[in-house]
Amino acid sequence: MSISQYVVVFFFLFITLTNSPTAEAQQSGDATVSCPLDFNALRQLAGSNRPEADPSTRCQFILQGLRFVLSDYLRRTGFFLPPLNSSESCWVAYQTLVDDWLPNFTIRSRCGFKTSWISQGCMNITTRLQFEARIPNRNLDDVISNCNQSLGNGSPCAACTTSLSALQASNLPGPSVGNVSNCQAYPTIYAAAIVNHFGPLDRGTSQCLFMLTSSGSDKIANKRKVVILVVLIVCGVGLLIIIGGVWFLLHRRVILKRKKQSRKPVDRNDLELKSISESTTLVRFTFDEIKKSTRNFSRDNMIGRGGYGNVYKGLLRDGSEVAFKRFKNCSAAGDTIFTHEVEVIASVRHVNLVALRGYCTATTPMEGHQRIIVCDYMRNGSVYDHLFSSVEGKLSWPIRQKIVLGTARGLAYLHYGAQPTIFHRDIKASNILLDDKFEPKVADFGLAKFTPEGMTHLSTRVAGTMGYVAPEYALYGQLTDRSDVYSFGVVLLEILSGRKALVTIDDGQPSHVTDWAWSLVREGRALDVIEDGMPEIGTPGVMENYVLVAVLCTHPQLYARPTMDQVVKMLETDLSVPSIPQRSISLVADMDEIEKSVSSSGSGQLSSPAGFQPFIETDSRSDSRIV
Repeated sequence: MSISQYVVVFFFLFITLTNSPTAEAQQSGDATVSCPLDFNALRQLAGSNRPEADPSTRCQFILQGLRFVLSDYLRRTGFFLPPLNSSESCWVAYQTLVDDWLPNFTIRSRCGFKTSWISQGCMNITTRLQFEARIPNRNLDDVISNCNQSLGNGSPCAACTTSLSALQASNLPGPSVGNVSNCQAYPTIYAAAIVNHFGPLDRGTSQCLFMLTSSGSDKIANKRKVVILVVLIVCGVGLLIIIGGVWFLLHRRVILKRKKQSRKPVDRNDLELKSISESTTLVRFTFDEIKKSTRNFSRDNMIGRGGYGNVYKGLLRDGSEVAFKRFKNCSAAGDTIFTHEVEVIASVRHVNLVALRGYCTATTPMEGHQRIIVCDYMRNGSVYDHLFSSVEGKLSWPIRQKIVLGTARGLAYLHYGAQPTIFHRDIKASNILLDDKFEPKVADFGLAKFTPEGMTHLSTRVAGTMGYVAPEYALYGQLTDRSDVYSFGVVLLEILSGRKALVTIDDGQPSHVTDWAWSLVREGRALDVIEDGMPEIGTPGVMENYVLVAVLCTHPQLYARPTMDQVVKMLETDLSVPSIPQRSISLVADMDEIEKSVSSSGSGQLSSPAGFQPFIETDSRSDSRIV
């Protein structure tokens, strides 16, 4: 064999070996690089905290933890995702960390994650600059104004997540790869890494945007509480000593002053009202000012009617438009309580609650006694106007989603952020008002009664609107936070379906929207609840999730319903709706049937043969939603 023949054979063998599977595996192995993600940041944040025992909750914890680490990576490098050839090493690094918390829990196989997903994301966006190029400046400015602050409190966190949801819905329609860094997660990762100057490692930022809690935060908080308590006690003792010394000097003067006052006929109510008025930031309007603003309560200025009275549009001297709610059947005897409640209502401030500007109490010879409250005027009317009145055009899915989320956050604040806790008792479509940007504002929450500290429910007279009132409240006057959850669920179904809560069908029988929606969900047709002809339709998975949340909120069994905090979490995150217990009766069944169902349980509460099904938060992706 000649030399040229040897050369040809050698060249042929070289080509064959380099293109063999073994050679490819070697090249792939050589291309693998170490993981650039810093999982120690998650270890430092979570410490010894472990996920709950529920496997679905574990996967949600792991997913949020990974997004937290990706946010830290974006802050350090300007990249959303690590290189594709580091995917395997990143999963191995994360698995090592998880093994310390959950032995024998394999992330990828148990949670359904693919190896490449950790390096693949939304719409092929990999860098900060690519993300910012897709987002209009006005949207970025809105996120910066709402998210570049401490997010440890409920109101700033709610404002930030609202702006992030709007940004994602408007500018990142997909496609996404997998469920690790999808389009819904990108705004959150960007806000924690770039917008918020505290960064993702901050306790408030991680808890608000990733639902992660620092391991040492509770201990630190407890220490702070102890220090504050000690300081308050010391200051209180010192203050008592000072007061005791001054009291003796002023005692005689006070006695003499009281004697002088007792000689004059003084209306005690007027004194108390004057004291409250002097200590408030509210404006106390005169009746003449309000008459002038409303053109003597002209019919042309009337914008609403209700069980409490009429509502009029008015123009103040500074040119601002306001709404005056004029109560009917009032007497001066209750002015002290009324004014006190007005003060409490005015202290409740949230972006999704109607702000109270002022009030008026007066007695006139012609009109009698008057009580009026003054609120901001909402140009876009109420949700009821857009769903069932003559307003042209149907609401798009992004606007409906914005209304639902804002309403849920406002009610959650009333239940858990306001002091004292407020139960609304009359949540309905006409009590959800819309501002110029279609931001929802819950109205009339001030007409609710305030729960005493430590009480779990109130037994009082039923107040509310037919079709929206929870069964246990309508039948027995049992009022809890879950009663508001039921009413919210009815409103949510109205927004999703465009159907009224209670209608009369062809045979003259009443039909409730909750029974109709439940029948469709039970048949696996949840998306049929969505109104036909809706512009800018949403993602089917998201819309189906909203329907399931509404059906769960309107469950006849009180303890099968979630809290408003849990509702907000299910609506604005990837958290799935848990299995929905069976409903034993229709909400429009005969009263005898309802009473029989209640009395047979011996509990005085609505029940099913299976007993109460307590609400359990889960992230299960199972197709079976009904048990």
